[in-house]
Amino acid sequence: MSFSKRLHEKLQPIWRKNHSHPFVRGIGDGSLDQKKFRFYMVQDYLYLIEYAKLFALGAVKASDVETMARFASLLDGTLNEEMSLHRQYAARFGISETELEQAAPSPTTLAYTHYMLHIAQNGTLPELLSALLPCSWSYWEIGKELSRKPGAIDHPLYGEWIKMYSSREFGQLAQWCIELLDQHTAGKTEEELARLEEIFLNTTRFEYMFWDMAYNESMWPFDENENAAI
Repeated sequence: MSFSKRLHEKLQPIWRKNHSHPFVRGIGDGSLDQKKFRFYMVQDYLYLIEYAKLFALGAVKASDVETMARFASLLDGTLNEEMSLHRQYAARFGISETELEQAAPSPTTLAYTHYMLHIAQNGTLPELLSALLPCSWSYWEIGKELSRKPGAIDHPLYGEWIKMYSSREFGQLAQWCIELLDQHTAGKTEEELARLEEIFLNTTRFEYMFWDMAYNESMWPFDENENAAI
């Protein structure tokens, strides 16, 4: 059994919790409060800035030119294509580029991105892949699942989001990372695989926390007046 298949089977219960989160369900049936999605769009933009750095570190960790080039391409695509589309889509919810650039990350966004970057900077390429993969893989799975719901991709606000993450192009990113992880875990000891599994599990948990953060619009547990008094 490949390592990616082992991960997918073993962590399926947690993945299903992500798929069934009310934020995700609300995107699929169109019932999600636009205010919650607006909050999500801002935090996801901040997340993408940090997530893109993982591709840069992937190029550093790679040992062959082909893999380095692919990571460099993913970095370029994220910074110059995906984030541009994100800004355009955010504008439909009344979010300006200035607001995106000046926004403060939530505690969950900080914790999630800092964990991934810590793993990427201090670990091996398989560890980096284990950290970044739950995001792209789960979004692809969620996108495909929601796209099969009648009328979901035609929703005037959330349809574009579903189309993006269910697309063949986005799926190719996830699939390449899956295949690269399998390539670099072949022959690893059980101790090494357990370490990678722990990283993958942690970022899968963070995925759920990110949905939950967006649904509850959670920032720091005190208001501006309390913050000013500290």
